[in-house]
Amino acid sequence: MDANVHANDPRKHVNEEPRNDLMDLMNGFGGMALLMTLIFAVMVIIKFVISG
Repeated sequence: MDANVHANDPRKHVNEEPRNDLMDLMNGFGGMALLMTLIFAVMVIIKFVISG
């Protein structure tokens, strides 16, 4: 007995929205590095302001 009669064939899959995975990865890595650098710089400035 076939339990899943309406199964989709993965070979018929059409990628409707192609993406550039390498560019997405580089953008994510660069964005996170920029954010961490910004947080680090702000924390260093706060440290110097508090220490007088």
